[in-house]
Amino acid sequence: MTAASSLDLLHPTLTHHVVNTLGWPALRPLQREALAPLTAGEDAVLLAPTAGGKTEAALFPLLTAMARDGWDGVSLLYVCPLKALLNNLLPRVQSYAGWLGRTAALWHGDVTAAARRRILRDRPDVLLTTPESLEAMLVSTKVDHRAFLGGVRAVVVDEVHAFASDDRGWHLLAVLERLTRLCGRPVQRVGLSATVGNPRDLLTWLQGSGAGTRPGRVVAPGVRPPTAPPPDQGPPPGEVELDYVGSPENAATVIAALHRGEKRLVFCDSRQLVERIGAALRARGTTVFLSHASLSVDERRRAEQAFAEARDCVIVATSTLELGIDVGDLDRVVQVNAPGTVASFLQRIGRTGRRADTTRNCLFLALHEPGLLGAAGLLRLWGRHWVEPVHPTPEPRHIVAQQLLALCLQESQVGERLWAEWWDGLEPFGHGEPVLAHLLREGFLTRDGGMLLVGPEAERRFGRRHFAELTGVFTAPPEFTVLHGRTEIGRTNPALLAAAEPGEGPRRLLLAGRSWAVTWVDWKRRRCFVDPVDDGGGSARWDAAGHTGWSFELARAVREVLLGADPPVKLTRRAADALAKARDRHADHVHADGTVVTRGGGGVRWWTWAGTRANLTLRATLTGLVDPAQRVGDTGLRLCGDTDPARWRAVREAAVDRVALPQVDDRALEGLKFTAALPRHLAERTLAARLADVAGARAVLAEPTRFVVGE
Repeated sequence: MTAASSLDLLHPTLTHHVVNTLGWPALRPLQREALAPLTAGEDAVLLAPTAGGKTEAALFPLLTAMARDGWDGVSLLYVCPLKALLNNLLPRVQSYAGWLGRTAALWHGDVTAAARRRILRDRPDVLLTTPESLEAMLVSTKVDHRAFLGGVRAVVVDEVHAFASDDRGWHLLAVLERLTRLCGRPVQRVGLSATVGNPRDLLTWLQGSGAGTRPGRVVAPGVRPPTAPPPDQGPPPGEVELDYVGSPENAATVIAALHRGEKRLVFCDSRQLVERIGAALRARGTTVFLSHASLSVDERRRAEQAFAEARDCVIVATSTLELGIDVGDLDRVVQVNAPGTVASFLQRIGRTGRRADTTRNCLFLALHEPGLLGAAGLLRLWGRHWVEPVHPTPEPRHIVAQQLLALCLQESQVGERLWAEWWDGLEPFGHGEPVLAHLLREGFLTRDGGMLLVGPEAERRFGRRHFAELTGVFTAPPEFTVLHGRTEIGRTNPALLAAAEPGEGPRRLLLAGRSWAVTWVDWKRRRCFVDPVDDGGGSARWDAAGHTGWSFELARAVREVLLGADPPVKLTRRAADALAKARDRHADHVHADGTVVTRGGGGVRWWTWAGTRANLTLRATLTGLVDPAQRVGDTGLRLCGDTDPARWRAVREAAVDRVALPQVDDRALEGLKFTAALPRHLAERTLAARLADVAGARAVLAEPTRFVVGE
C-alpha cells in the first residue's frame, strides 16, 4: 500500500491534520499497515519498538470508523497498565478526537468524584482507563453500567504484553468478556506491544473467547520474526557498554561524572537501590529526581515534570518509567545490574535515540558478580535477537473466584446455571465449578431460588468501601504514609518505624532521595510525620516484589559467558577483569555439554545453570537426593552428602517422567489475593504451577552430568 493510498483510508479531516497539524508527509509503515484491518473491524496486535507510533496506528483508524459509522457515547476504551501512562496520553488523545469533534476523558483511581460525575453526565467518545477502574464501573451503584458502557465498539490495550504476563491480564480478559455480553455484540480488540517472541500467541490470548471465530492479525512491519537469525547477523543497533563498579556509591560516582550536561535515566531493580543511588547522586551535587511505586503520586509527577523540563540532570527509577511515559528527550539510559528480561531491556534502551542525530544507547553498571553475570548473559541473548515469549500466568483460579463475586455484585443476582455464559468459554472459567462450590460452602456466595447472590463472608472480607478490594488482583503489604506537614512524600515499611534504642535519637527514613527524621507515628491510621535532615543517615526498606530469578534461557546464557563467550558489547577494563575472575572461580562448575556435580569443602552441589523456577521444580522432583531445606537460586542445588554417581544416575533417570511441582508455603499463599475464596489445595496448586518450570527441569534431567571431586 502506498503512502497516498493509505491516507485515503483515513477520515478526510484526520488526513488534513496529519499532514498540516502534525506535519507528517506520510504515515509510518505500522500506521499504514494497520489502517485496512482496523477500519474493517478486525482484532489485531500492533508490534513496534518504543516510540514506534503505535498509539496513532490504533487511534487513527478507530476514530475513522467512529466517524464513518456514527459511533455514539462511550464507544472506544483505551486501557493502560499505569495511571501515569494514561495521564501522559490524555492530551494527545483529546487532540486527535477533537479534530473530529469528538471528546476524550480520563477515569482511574486518582480522578476526583466530581470529574467522574461530569463524565457520567457528559459522556466522552473515548475513555482512557485501567482494568481496575473498568471493573469498578461495572460493580458501582453510582454508574448505570449498561447505559454508560453498552455502546462500546472497540478497546485498545496499550502495553498488552505487560498485561499478558501476570494476573492483571486474566482479570482484563474476564472484564472484557463481561463487557462484550453487556454490549450484545463483539467488541474489537487492539493490542499495542513492544517486541515479543510469540506475537501470534499474544493475539490469540487477547481475543479471548473470540479466538478462532473472529478475524485477527499481527501487524509488525520491519520486526524480525521470532526465529534464529542467520549466523552472520550482528547484534541489534545501539551503543551498549558493560562496566563493573562494585557498589551503589561507585555507581553514583560514575553516573555523576559521565555525560554531564545531558539528560540521563537510570534504571534500578529495587526501590531501596533507587533511594540509595538517588541520595548518593544528590550528595555529589547532581540534580536528581526519583520515581518508584512507593513515592506519592504528586512526588512522582513533580519529579517527572521537572526532569522533562531540565537538561543536565538524572532521574533514577524502577520499572515505573520503563513503559511509554514521556519524560522528555533523553540522552542516555543507565542500567544498574540487569533487568529480568530482554524485553525489558528493549523497552529501556528504546527510550533513547529518538532524535534524528542520536543513537540508542545503554550503559550497564554491575554492582556485584551476579549482577555482572546477569547483564552479560542478557546481552548475549539480545545479541542473538532473542526475545522472551509472553506466557499468561497458569491456572488463575483466584481470578475465577474474584470474577464470580464481582459478577454477582454487578448483576445483583446471577442464575446458578447461567453464570458461565458471561465468560463464553474463556479458558479459566471452563473449570470453575469447584471454585463456585467453595464460595457457596464458605458463605462468599449464597443461593436463593436458583440464583447466586453475594454472601455474608464476602461482605465481611471484601465489603469495605463498596467492595473496593475486589477490583484489584494483587495484594500489597501494609505500608505507612509518610507526611511532611500536609505534604505526602510516599510510603514506607512499618518495620522502620519501631521505637529507637535509648540514645539513638529519632528514626530516620530515606525517601525521595532525602533523609527524614521521624517526629511522630500514628499507628492506628498508619501515618508517620517527618522533618528533613541534612546530615543523611536514613534507611529505606520495602518488602521484595516477587522476583523469580533468572529464566532457564538467561541462566544458560550466563553459562556461555562463564565458558568464555563475551557479550557483543563494549566491555570496560573493570568489567573484563571481573568477568575473568568469575570464570576462574566457576571453572569447575560449568560444562558445555551438560551439568556438573562437585564434591568438596562446600559439600555436594549440582551446578544446573537452569534458573530459579527450574531448580525449584528439580528440588521437588528429586526428593531424597536434594537437600529439601535449602534456599533455591539460579545456579544449582545442594545435594545430600551421600550422593554418588551410581545413585545419582538411578534417581535422575527415574525422575525424568515424573517431574513434580514445587511446594508452596503459607507466606507464599498470603501473597495470592483472594486465597480465602479458594479451597486450600486449589490455591496451593495455582501457586505451585506459577513457581514451576517443568520444561526446563526436564531439559536438565536429560543432560549428561560430570562429577568433579576435590573442589
